Amino acid sequence: MVWLMRRCVDCGRYTLKKDSCPYCGGKLRIPHPAKFSPDDKYAKYRVAMRNVEAKE
Repeated sequence: MVWLMRRCVDCGRYTLKKDSCPYCGGKLRIPHPAKFSPDDKYAKYRVAMRNVEAKE
């Protein structure tokens, strides 16, 4: 499954472009959460990254 929608990190607007935000030129991220798996090997890394981003 391919995710088409992107969200700008700077202004928070949604777009279908893949390179940069057409409104402010900021970076784009995929706004959809990762697929859930009960035996997720990388959960501790994802939580640590989320904590680092929250502090900034």
